[in-house]
Amino acid sequence: MIAAAVAVAGAAAFTAPAAQAGVTSCSAQGGKQEAGALIGAALGGLLGNSVSGHNRTTGTVVGAAVGAAAGSAVGCQMQHQDPAQRARYDREDRFATYVSGGYRLSSQIEPARFSRMGQLSVINRDFGLRAAPDFSSRYVGKLKGGERVDAMAHVRGTDWILVGRNGVGMGYVHEDYIRPDNARYAYGY
Repeated sequence: MIAAAVAVAGAAAFTAPAAQAGVTSCSAQGGKQEAGALIGAALGGLLGNSVSGHNRTTGTVVGAAVGAAAGSAVGCQMQHQDPAQRARYDREDRFATYVSGGYRLSSQIEPARFSRMGQLSVINRDFGLRAAPDFSSRYVGKLKGGERVDAMAHVRGTDWILVGRNGVGMGYVHEDYIRPDNARYAYGY
């Protein structure tokens, strides 16, 4: 009975719309968030069952939901601290930054004129991150297809997007290589 309640609560954590956004929306790639949610749901369900007193089913379900949320948060934090993730994006640890047009930029990239965007986006396919909004500019990093980035700003008068991580612009991506994270089925992506 306990195992069934934990399984139901864990499944509910992944299918309820509000919980789904929290359990699966980590901006860093990896499976640690989902694994943390499952482990948290199981442990929370067991703990909730043992401390609930007369109504063990409610204790199990509530414990599983709270455990899934806590496990999800811990897993997402672990994904962000994963060295592979940090090497991919967090170049501000290795390079100085400067401010231009109200944006903090890596010293590896050139300034431009921006129109604010501020949305989580996904890279469509592998792309060499550029130092300037131009295909002939030098590479400052590589983004893999499916990676999530912060689309910080559109470069005025161009088809280029300033992308970054943790509030620091890390380089430029042509708009053909990026789409909003919530536009999975939009025309042209």
